[in-house]
Amino acid sequence: MLPADDPRAVLAALRAALTGDGPAVLPRQAGTVDVAAASVPPPAEVPRTVALVIETSGSTGVPKRVALSTDALLASAAASAGALGGSGQWLLALPAHYVAGAQVLVRSIAAETEPAILPAGHFDPARFGALAATMTGDARFVSLVPAQLARLADAASDDATLLESLRRFTGILVGGQSLRAGLRDRAAELGLNVVTTYGSSETSGGCVYDGTPIGNTHARVIDGRIELAGAVLAEGYLGDPERTTEAFHVDDGLRWYRTGDLGAIADGQVTVTGRADNVIISGGEKVLLDAVEAVVRECEGFEEAVVIAVENAEWGQVPVVAVAGPAGGSLSALREYVVRRLSRAAAPARIHTLDALPMLPSGKPDRVAIGRLLP
Repeated sequence: MLPADDPRAVLAALRAALTGDGPAVLPRQAGTVDVAAASVPPPAEVPRTVALVIETSGSTGVPKRVALSTDALLASAAASAGALGGSGQWLLALPAHYVAGAQVLVRSIAAETEPAILPAGHFDPARFGALAATMTGDARFVSLVPAQLARLADAASDDATLLESLRRFTGILVGGQSLRAGLRDRAAELGLNVVTTYGSSETSGGCVYDGTPIGNTHARVIDGRIELAGAVLAEGYLGDPERTTEAFHVDDGLRWYRTGDLGAIADGQVTVTGRADNVIISGGEKVLLDAVEAVVRECEGFEEAVVIAVENAEWGQVPVVAVAGPAGGSLSALREYVVRRLSRAAAPARIHTLDALPMLPSGKPDRVAIGRLLP
């Protein structure tokens, strides 16, 4: 185990692991104690094929430790380079204990380039711009979450130097959660080369770029759930054969990973519609909260809103909107818009304003913490 806030140590350890000269690497966020993870320590030995272990929280409270082989990691790096038009220099702006952050280091190793590493802490567009200005690679890449892209776009609108640095990136990969169409359009208007990515720790990170599977990744939808296959798949979950069997299976000669995402595929393009576990039954009707949130965010003043489920004596569960600061519009107008776009059962029951929306280190809203703040 290595502290993730020392990315250069993680980089050195990964380099050794990928060449077989060192043990598998498990980056862990420093300064935190995951009670569930601590109660189930990682095994003393892992298969020799495994180079990286990414620790994620499980829905049961028991951590999942995703075991990624050298072959899977390098296949992912090669697929990314192929999709982006070649290798280059990367800037690390994400924590090294997340797969997207670790993959920036892996891609740097594969490309034999030195990554630019943003210091840990609050994401500051000015520091990002200063670091980006030091990059020397002809091709430059960075992986971000939408919240980081939004801050950079805001700052670049008034900072010509930062804007020029952002425009020099060959590819700005954005993943971790859905990218709002408005933010994507704004980035395009600024001349930024944004690439949306979809994937997970179980697929060595992003394996679908702008809706298209990369490398030898295959995608299909079974019973509404997205399944992925290809060389990028993880070996499974360390010390958890039961969950490994549930998530990975062989069909038609291919090994598939059954994701937790709902989606569709049309003309080879993968569309993610939401999480399979983010569905409620309201008044006997199934409501996909991710779809409600996407529609709510189309409304002015609700661009960063979060929609969560709240228990209701009459309907079972209902969608509720949480926003930071004053609401951007009335509940009646918001409900009317959602009803037109989705259904009456999908209409938010209430709007709650908070001083700030709690966020996870990855930049995603902390929905559990938000739910605790609601009356």
